[in-house]
Amino acid sequence: QEQLVESGGGLVQPGGSLRLSCTATASRSPFSTWSMTWYRQAPGKQRELVARLHYSGTTNYADSVKGRFIISRDNAKKTLYLQMNNLTPEDTAVYYCNSYFPNTYWGQGTQVTVSA
Repeated sequence: QEQLVESGGGLVQPGGSLRLSCTATASRSPFSTWSMTWYRQAPGKQRELVARLHYSGTTNYADSVKGRFIISRDNAKKTLYLQMNNLTPEDTAVYYCNSYFPNTYWGQGTQVTVSA
């Protein structure tokens, strides 16, 4: 059964950086053909799209993270990344990775807390 395993969350001070990772454990189809996203959900709020990486290489970002976050992938390692820079308390949330094409999978989520 396919799984997405996330890592890299934690506690960071405002202005700091974190890099999240999301690794596909089975990948029956070539990982390079997957289109993937990062979502986040803060307490009491709806889950929101943070960044998207189409298998073609096209990226999209939420306005709130443009210029600070970078989504990327390493197909050889079957891993999706989210580099998060200049973090603010408003970035505090559980972050989820998701594959939406050719199949839909979700990771279990990783907590990111930005606090002094």
